[in-house]
Amino acid sequence: MMARAWAVVPAAGSGRRMGAATAKQYLPLRGRPLLAHALAPLLGCKRIEAVVLVVAPDDNGWREAVAPGPRLLTAPGGPERCHSVLNGLAALADRAADDDWVLVHDAARPCLPAEDVEALFEQLEQDPVGGLLALPLADTLKQADDQGHVLGTVPREGLWRALTPQMFRYGLLRQALAAAIESGDHVTDEAAAMELAGHRPALVAGSGSNLKVTTPADLALAEAVLRAREEQ
Repeated sequence: MMARAWAVVPAAGSGRRMGAATAKQYLPLRGRPLLAHALAPLLGCKRIEAVVLVVAPDDNGWREAVAPGPRLLTAPGGPERCHSVLNGLAALADRAADDDWVLVHDAARPCLPAEDVEALFEQLEQDPVGGLLALPLADTLKQADDQGHVLGTVPREGLWRALTPQMFRYGLLRQALAAAIESGDHVTDEAAAMELAGHRPALVAGSGSNLKVTTPADLALAEAVLRAREEQ
């Protein structure tokens, strides 16, 4: 019997680097808020029982961005991403079993291909821990000093760029995040928490189009990616 799956989408940030008056998850993209695009492949996946959207306690904008429904739950955000994700996991405490899967996806990634979600399930179904979508690095990496000069070249062999969703067993991820936060390590992704707990997450090759919107230029690129998909 296949384990059930859930999703958590932390969306409590303000997106200061965008320089917009509106939180970036609500910026318009192809006629819909960016957040609606990020949620679509998760809500469209039949394997996922429900999606927990984690928003700031005073944020009601999500109700206009996405239609409330029985498969969309909410939880209050925390001071950092790791706190928000842990709150999202806590919202599933009376629903999810320890061996269930939970997919954590960035609200600022509006171009997640549905095929990448399926790839996670196909490649990790029998894995005792889980893993994450990632992209092998193709660019040459340079290490810089404090003055912005090159200190050296970093070999890119074996280096991957972490993407989301990151998919782990519910019980293990909840324990790992709680332990990381308790130790004062505010990890920036779930895989890092799992690594600190002694696990070795699997890498699942994802699509380069699964970009994260952090600047206005990224928003324009996301617009182009979604437009190209619509025209196929």
